[in-house]
Amino acid sequence: MSEITRGQLMTELLSTEGQYLDELPLEAALERLHRADLQAAESVRAAHGEVAEAVKLIRARIADGGRVFYLGAGTSGRLATLDAAELPPTFGVPETLFQAIIAGGADALTRAVEGAEDQGHAAASALLQRKLCPKDVVLGIAAGGTTPFVHGGLAYAQEIGAATIFMACVPKNQVADSYDLSIRLLSGPEEVQGSTRMKAGTATKLCLNAISTMVWVGLGKVHRGRMVDVSTQANQKLIDRGERLVMDLGQVERSKSQDLLRASAGQVKPAVVMARLDVDCPTATRLLQAHDGHLGACLEQGR
Repeated sequence: MSEITRGQLMTELLSTEGQYLDELPLEAALERLHRADLQAAESVRAAHGEVAEAVKLIRARIADGGRVFYLGAGTSGRLATLDAAELPPTFGVPETLFQAIIAGGADALTRAVEGAEDQGHAAASALLQRKLCPKDVVLGIAAGGTTPFVHGGLAYAQEIGAATIFMACVPKNQVADSYDLSIRLLSGPEEVQGSTRMKAGTATKLCLNAISTMVWVGLGKVHRGRMVDVSTQANQKLIDRGERLVMDLGQVERSKSQDLLRASAGQVKPAVVMARLDVDCPTATRLLQAHDGHLGACLEQGR
């Protein structure tokens, strides 16, 4: 994108709420930061329309065999990496479906890699290496809206026909874009000028939570508020959680839930179907496949 000045950007301005943060007593400063966090949450609520469109787009692409790539630098990249990393154990999905690409690579997760965000070609090269295709979605995150790394990757995605989503914390009249969807989280100026790890980062994390969670809710990974595709064999906490899920949803005692989970190789949904419909594991698996993995529809149809 063309060179622009950044002093006028919302994320570069200083909050004008009364005294400066460093002039306040500690308790008053903490209350000020709390109010700022609430503003960040409100900025996500105000963008619900665009967030819903992003969820629908990503759901459709994944259902058609596509993947999602997050792009970001600094805080944005670290938050994207966190979200992508937590989806496989939470929803039982392959690590390849949501992938995060951070400017500067893995080193940038734990330390600043200066200059990496200015390399507009780097994200495109990373997407090329990962064989980005038209079925995929690229979601670029740039709090101030100007990060060359992010725009370079999104431009490459446009060239090959992949879907593009842009997330920023500045209004469109400050930084315009021409991507398929544009999510603007207008969390406002920071309490520490330019420190987008604060309100902008909080808004970004909340928005990524909402998008990725509702994608998998719509694709059958949640049933009545339960993570029914969660890993149940990785550690004692998850073993216990799996047993309790089958006890609750399958309406059986713990010993029976343990037997069912052993028969289903630790998979909660087949175990529940086996319990509720009195079928074996292969039959439960076929029934779930016939209902695209949606446990509720499978149980309802089986009655």
